[in-house]
Amino acid sequence: MSKDQWTITRFQVKPEEIVLNRTKLLPPYKVIVHNDDYNEMNYVIFALVHAVNTLTIPEAEHIMLTAHLNGQAIVVICPREVAEYYQERLLSYQLTATIEPE
Repeated sequence: MSKDQWTITRFQVKPEEIVLNRTKLLPPYKVIVHNDDYNEMNYVIFALVHAVNTLTIPEAEHIMLTAHLNGQAIVVICPREVAEYYQERLLSYQLTATIEPE
């Protein structure tokens, strides 16, 4: 093994270590939407898709139905700052949303 290959191998980080370190630095939080009796189902789907731009319409529909049937549903799991952002966005659409550590 040449000196350059040894240096590259020595400082190479495994993907599992990156995920573990990231989780320690940015612990995951759940964004939870709660069922309510005020908003129509189509509006909730609309709000979910617009508040969390990574959601597809079928995913938003599944989240809405889960919240409707179970009282609440997890929208997304992400670092705390991002979770707070998504919570504020959902609240701006008059949905009830909370965050909690995973």
